[in-house]
Amino acid sequence: MTKYSTNSKVDFYFEKAEKWKDEIEQMREIVLDCHLSEELKWGSPCYTFEKANIVLIHYFKEYCAFLFFKGALMKDPDNVLIQQSDNVQAARQVRFTNVEDVLAKKEILKKYIFEAAEIEKSGQKVELKKVSEFEIAEELQNKFDSDVDFKRAFYALTPGRQRAYLLHFSQPKQSKTREARVEKNISRILDGKGLND
Repeated sequence: MTKYSTNSKVDFYFEKAEKWKDEIEQMREIVLDCHLSEELKWGSPCYTFEKANIVLIHYFKEYCAFLFFKGALMKDPDNVLIQQSDNVQAARQVRFTNVEDVLAKKEILKKYIFEAAEIEKSGQKVELKKVSEFEIAEELQNKFDSDVDFKRAFYALTPGRQRAYLLHFSQPKQSKTREARVEKNISRILDGKGLND
């Protein structure tokens, strides 16, 4: 008898996988062996403890990974946690490119999953950067200076929506591209919508 139970709503994710099928099936077995609940969130298998998100399985073109939601709070003595980009504040990944690597890290992964659940139980929170700490692209600042209603609408958005726009607007290297991004999203911002709404 197995120590875990799968969720049929999540099965499709493992069935549709081509390149990383063996790896993510092994990852699924490891995480379920830690007695977490399997759910479908954001189109991916998400594993929860008392309804709190602990770890997610996802895959990309170059690798598959465990994503620990509060990985920034984890100790990482085995030095396997990766910050996806400078803009990712809380989550950390453990990446894999072959099934042997998943199997070799099995005990480390279980230890990390239990640590992540303990962090969740303790109520710890990742200290996120305030919106005011993000860089404002010059092109966005120019729009704020010329249109008070637009500036008011922007700052009426939720902090998460503001952060997403600030990152989106400041990413391009060319001023022309940054300006085009601001212009393209003016009506969305005025309507109180986020970048992905």
